[in-house]
Amino acid sequence: MIDIISLTGLDISEGISKGGFKANEIYSFYYNRIKKIGSDLNCFVDVYAEGLTCEGRSPLKGVPIAIKDNICIKGKRITCASKILSSHIAVYDATVVERLKKSGLVVVGTTNMDEFAFGSSTENSFYGPAKNPWDKSRVVGGSSGGSAAAVAARIVPFALGSDTGGSIRQPSSLCGVVGFKPTYGRVSRFGLIAFSSSLDQIGPITTNFTDCASLLNIICGYDENDSTSVSLEVPDFTKSLQDNIEGLRVGVPKEYFGEGLDPEVRDAINKVIEVLKNKKAEIVEISLPTTDYAVAAYYIIASSEASSNLQRFDGIKYGIRAKCNGLKELYAKTRKEGFGEETQRRVLLGTYSLSSGYYDAYYLKALKVRRLIKNDFDSAFKKVDVILTPTSPTTAFKIGEKSDPLSMYLSDIYTISTNLAGLPAVSFPCGFTKGNLPVGCQIIGKEFDESTLVRVGYSYQSATDFHKKIPKE
Repeated sequence: MIDIISLTGLDISEGISKGGFKANEIYSFYYNRIKKIGSDLNCFVDVYAEGLTCEGRSPLKGVPIAIKDNICIKGKRITCASKILSSHIAVYDATVVERLKKSGLVVVGTTNMDEFAFGSSTENSFYGPAKNPWDKSRVVGGSSGGSAAAVAARIVPFALGSDTGGSIRQPSSLCGVVGFKPTYGRVSRFGLIAFSSSLDQIGPITTNFTDCASLLNIICGYDENDSTSVSLEVPDFTKSLQDNIEGLRVGVPKEYFGEGLDPEVRDAINKVIEVLKNKKAEIVEISLPTTDYAVAAYYIIASSEASSNLQRFDGIKYGIRAKCNGLKELYAKTRKEGFGEETQRRVLLGTYSLSSGYYDAYYLKALKVRRLIKNDFDSAFKKVDVILTPTSPTTAFKIGEKSDPLSMYLSDIYTISTNLAGLPAVSFPCGFTKGNLPVGCQIIGKEFDESTLVRVGYSYQSATDFHKKIPKE
C-alpha cells in the first residue's frame, strides 16, 4: 500500500501519469482526509465533492490544491471568512485559479482565514478559529492559517494563500510548512479580494521546495487584467533546485535578534546559519535600522487601503443587507452586522488616517517611512545576496491568548518589512521546540530573484528532514 501522504505533489502526478493510481482515487483519498481531519481543525470553509479541474497538462496534473477563501473560483462561494459575504458566489476565476485549472490541478475547496485577511492567527473568522495540527489548543497563524494547517496536516498536498504583511509566511512558520511570498507584481492579483492593494501578493504553501518551485512556475507571470502585474520573463524555478550555495552571501540583520525573540526560536535560526556555513555560504552581519518603524507604518498604510477597498461592501452591491429605513442607516447597520470586530477596528483606523487634518500626519508620513525601509534593503543587498531572519518571534500561541490587538500586530514584526519593500521572501521549517512546536526561518531576496530563494531553501532542505515531519492525527 502506497503511503500517499508522504508523497510530494510531483510524486502524485507522476504516479497518475504512469498508472500507479488514478486521479479520482487520489481525490477521494484527500477528500476523505479533509472530512475526517479538516473538520476537527476547522481549516476549510467549503469542500467540493467533485474537484474542479480541466484537461490541461503540467508536472502537477491531477494533484488536489486548496484555495484561500479570498481568491475567486467561478461559480463557488467566496466569503473572505466574513458574514457580510457569506452567500456571495464568484462570477469569474482569479487568474491564478485559471492557470491552475489550465495546468490540470484539481481545486478541492476553500480554506479558513482571518476575516478579509485582517489578522495573525485565523481567530478573526466568521467560521471560528482554525486549529494547529501540532497542538489543537494553539493558533495556526494568519491570515492564511487554514491553508497552512491543511498542508501541514497533509489533508491536501498544497494550497494558495495571500500575503499582505506576512500572511503566508507567518502561518507557515507556526504550522511547519514552506510558505512563499513572491515579489510584488510577479503573481497576478486579479480575482484576489483586496485588503491592501499595494501590499497583497498571492503565493504557494507546500511541504517542500520541489513542489513550491513547480507551483511558482504555474502561477507566476504577467497578466493584462492586473495593472500591478509586471511584464518580466518568468524563469523555470525548478532549475534552481540545486544543492549549491557556495560563496552565497547571507545577511543576518542584528535588529531581528533582539528583545522579544523566543530563545528556542533563536537557537533554531542559529542552527540554520551553521548549516549554511557548512555548505560554504558566507554569513554577513548587516543592519536594517528602520525595522522598529515597520509595524507602525504598515498598519497605517494597510488599514488606510483596507478602508478604501471595503467601501464596496455596503449592503447594495454585494453580500447581506440589513433591514432598515434610509440609505445612511443601511450602510451603518449592514456593516455593523456584517463586519467582525477586527475588521471594524481596521476600517476605523484607516478612515481616521486618511481623514482631513490627519492625512499628512499619519498616512503621508507612513509612506515616507516605507521609502526608508526600502532604502535599507537596497543598501543591504549591495553587500549580500539574501537576508536570513526568524519568521515569527514565537511559536504558535494558545487560542485566545492574545486579546490585546497590539500584541497580536507584533506577531508579524519580522515579515511586514518585506511587503512594504515589495520583496520576495520564503518561510521554511527549521526545527521544533521542546514542546514539539515547529519553528520557521525566513529568507528574503532581491526583487524578482525568487530563484535564489528556491536554491537556498532547497539546499537547506537537502541537509535536514524537518519538512518530512507530520503531526499526529
